[in-house]
Amino acid sequence: MAEPAGFLKQIEGGLFGRLRRDAGADWAAYTQHEFVRALARGTLPENDFRTFLTQDYLYLIHYARCYALAVFKSDTLPEMRAAARVMGHVLAEMPLHVEFCAQWGLSEADMQAQPESLELLAYSRFLVDRGVAGDVLDLLVSLSACSVGYGEVGARLLADPETKIEGNPYLRWMQAYASDEYAAGAIEAMEALDRVWAARGAEARYPMLLRDFRTAAQLEAAFWRAGQQRNFPV
Repeated sequence: MAEPAGFLKQIEGGLFGRLRRDAGADWAAYTQHEFVRALARGTLPENDFRTFLTQDYLYLIHYARCYALAVFKSDTLPEMRAAARVMGHVLAEMPLHVEFCAQWGLSEADMQAQPESLELLAYSRFLVDRGVAGDVLDLLVSLSACSVGYGEVGARLLADPETKIEGNPYLRWMQAYASDEYAAGAIEAMEALDRVWAARGAEARYPMLLRDFRTAAQLEAAFWRAGQQRNFPV
């Protein structure tokens, strides 16, 4: 298991750390959402979690394709390899969703057959748009809100003494996003972002990059509740 404090310190640096700080309330609304707090308490309704997982599974298909687009948009082999490795981390994340849903009698085919929520449609198409209309830096900035943000959520939840551990049905999910494997993928995504920023970045681009990062954070916050009930028990 990754050391939560160490990972949380690492995400404060580089371009990602700057974007995260400047996103302010939008970032907090995403990573400290009531859905997340209900996971920590173990009080999130099972149906809400199941709906979220199936939507997130479908989202990851689009997300992996966006990293494939990042490979295509890259200029150098190191950039291509870095994007391909992160795409591999994304694809390795999907069995967790399948494992959870299997306990409810949902097969992977059942998950793939679910209709996409409006939140999923909005978020996935935003990412594709940034990849097609922009360059690889625009795309990686927008993608980083998810890849690193979930690592922050997992690390914060396990580091929080208020998080319920014993008997929490969502402990496995929290542990997965606080794991060494997930942290490694998130760190690789941040390092790739820094390399592309150094090669392609200019300070004049930063306001637009921050705009896209904040939009991604807002879409992440909305996605927690994609198709969910709107009340969370305490």
